[in-house]
Amino acid sequence: MIQNPILRGFHPDPSIVRVGDDYYIATSTFEWFPGIQIHHSRDLKHWRLLTHVLTRTSQLNMEGNPDSCGVWAPCLSYDNGFYYLIFTDVKSRLGAFKDTHNYLVTAENIEGPWSEPVFLNSSGFDPSLYHDDNGRKWLVNMLWDHRADRNNFAGIVLQEFSMELMRLIGERKTIFQGTDLKGTEGPHIYKRNGYFYLMTAEGGTWFSHAVTMARSKTIEGPYEVHPANPILTSAGRDELPLQKAGHGCLVETQNGEWAMVHLVGRPVKDVRCILGRETAIQRMEWTADEWLRVEGGGSAPHSEIREFQLPEHPFPPDPEVDHFDIDELGIRWNTLRLPPDSSWISLAERPGFLRLRGRESLSSTHRQSLIARRQEAVCCEAETELEFEPEHFQQMAGLILYYDTKDYVYLRISRDEKLGKCLGLVRSHQGNWEEYQDAEVSIEGAGRCKLKVVINAEHACFHYAVDGGEWRQIGPVLEILHLTDETTEAYGFIRFTGNFIGLCTQDLSGMRRHADFDYFRYTELGQQINHDGDSVKHTKEKTENLAKSYSEVSKLGDLLLNEATVRILEKHMPGISTNPMIGMAKGFTLKQLTGIPQANISSEKLHEIVSDLHSIEKQN
Repeated sequence: MIQNPILRGFHPDPSIVRVGDDYYIATSTFEWFPGIQIHHSRDLKHWRLLTHVLTRTSQLNMEGNPDSCGVWAPCLSYDNGFYYLIFTDVKSRLGAFKDTHNYLVTAENIEGPWSEPVFLNSSGFDPSLYHDDNGRKWLVNMLWDHRADRNNFAGIVLQEFSMELMRLIGERKTIFQGTDLKGTEGPHIYKRNGYFYLMTAEGGTWFSHAVTMARSKTIEGPYEVHPANPILTSAGRDELPLQKAGHGCLVETQNGEWAMVHLVGRPVKDVRCILGRETAIQRMEWTADEWLRVEGGGSAPHSEIREFQLPEHPFPPDPEVDHFDIDELGIRWNTLRLPPDSSWISLAERPGFLRLRGRESLSSTHRQSLIARRQEAVCCEAETELEFEPEHFQQMAGLILYYDTKDYVYLRISRDEKLGKCLGLVRSHQGNWEEYQDAEVSIEGAGRCKLKVVINAEHACFHYAVDGGEWRQIGPVLEILHLTDETTEAYGFIRFTGNFIGLCTQDLSGMRRHADFDYFRYTELGQQINHDGDSVKHTKEKTENLAKSYSEVSKLGDLLLNEATVRILEKHMPGISTNPMIGMAKGFTLKQLTGIPQANISSEKLHEIVSDLHSIEKQN
């Protein structure tokens, strides 16, 4: 079975394409650099982050872009030996106007190099390129109407694109005004059995979100709407674990099966989605009257679907620890609005350490010295160790949970006139700066300091350890629901990203004081946890439930956390718990390991292991 979402954490607005036996998904990145992530799969079940598209400022310069602007809704396609990527760079979004500049980049290889951008238009956002079988190419995008007495989402417009001239040509035509759901955006055109199908997102990227469809015999319309619209939505069904379902994109497998990828949100409390908008996949089918629907009927997104008729193809899991021992940042790291450069970041000046030079404040939309990765599990922890010698209170460095310039939680080292070198917990909550005075600790004389955060759904707890000493909790267990999109009550508008966990340095005096980070560890915990200063405690009930679904759900890393399950694994796979290479396999389930020859686990051995693991329940 395939478990949704397939791309966990902040991975919205998916666009999928198949080239031969390979599948690629492009997702929005907003103000984070590099722009546009590309994930790769060969079975539509297992995915790996493969590359990024926009990697240099000549392609994408977001300095000064407001929060939740930047790269919106990419469209990835392939035609005649070339990959095409259409995207919007949003420069402003609040109020009546939106400055939305649409561009095209191309590449012969999905991993690049990608071309310099070609400007297309600025009439709206969510552009998509359709390659007709007669050789013509067409751009569609939603049209933004700023006038007070009009529908701002003014419909879907179509215009031809000339490859010879590398620009749009001919008349811009409105081909679809949308349905009663309104908020018509995210258009994609498909052609099948003589029909042009126009798929759109409607209802707004909120809990009313939906996928709708219309069709026509000609690309310019008129389009008739699907009689069972919306074809996918979570609206009105609060019991569904996958909410906000919408913004879909279709792909046909090499075996004639159809799939739709789409965005979802998973609330951890009330309507708050800590991980942001994620990517899920559904099996689709065509009816006798040539309309598309979710396989089996209905319009609800499924948390679990049947696998496709494709050979299973897992990838090795990412290492949990980045030791900063190579000459460039790992693929999971992101910076804000601009790429990293040697003026503020170095992996070479002190080999084995990440050096960050402090620049502007966390309120800046220009030059922050911050690197971060997505939070991709509801329960996780992150840890680092750094050396930092601030000279005054304007110099800070540490570990951060970051949503945007208005909302973050920061465990930072600084200097205070009374405490000397000190460690403290601060946050920005809906734009309001807050300092936890009871959580200010003097660490005067300390050389190295470890920092850790443990995230348990809507709560986070921070810890520190000085010069190899014991872990100590600092500050209270914090609610972190402000690190979410769903802040309309506070701001009056929605946001579009998700929580990141990162490392950062500030020097508000302009002297660029540096901090050296030895490593960064990110560990997904997989179940609800108790916050504790020394360790993460798994409850007895959770341990007892480990015996269920071992082969297809529980990962090897989770099984190695429990003494009883370790004994069984050692019985069948001697040395498994002490093997120095085990870190590469911790993210695999036992069933996935049977497909890896080096693991040497046959189907028969898998059955024996699972039988013994199930005996744990019987003994308890």
